[in-house]
Amino acid sequence: MVRHGESTWNRLGLIQGHADGPTLTETGRRQSAQVAEQFRQVRIRAIYSSDLWRAQETAKFVGDALGLSVATDPALRERCFGSYEGLPQSALDTVDSGICGDRVIDAKARPDGGESLDEVYERVGSFLERLRGEHHQGDVILVTHGGTIRSMRAFCAGVPMNGTPWDIVPNGSVSPVRQPSISPSSK
Repeated sequence: MVRHGESTWNRLGLIQGHADGPTLTETGRRQSAQVAEQFRQVRIRAIYSSDLWRAQETAKFVGDALGLSVATDPALRERCFGSYEGLPQSALDTVDSGICGDRVIDAKARPDGGESLDEVYERVGSFLERLRGEHHQGDVILVTHGGTIRSMRAFCAGVPMNGTPWDIVPNGSVSPVRQPSISPSSK
């Protein structure tokens, strides 16, 4: 899993969510090129990206470097923050985010017009189950967003969102994960 490079709204400290206006900064383009370079010697079978522009820009760097096309999927989008999108990060409180410090305390919390973390978990879990059904013979790159990566890590670990660590996922970072052989819902 790859988090997109720094966007204009990351730099401004604004809540992005499903907003599709943010684009990569020069730093974000450098981060994307560095990520692409990391994968040059790895046998990648497919690249999937969130359909939001900041992720697609990053995915293009990787796809161009590897000679692979990029498939976009809205299931890889960041959490929708509804009415908070475009506001400063400081505007989002614990009651609406469900996050306190570095931990998820209420995965059912939903910003006005947005998604709960449980809904994001279900969305990305469904995507990962579909991906598993495609039986790729090798590694797959998913270019996505910080909250989405945290949700996918929880899903792959077979743990619920409540109590999940909410650590920092830097822009342009790579988070390796292996899909479990048994889906979390069947445990």
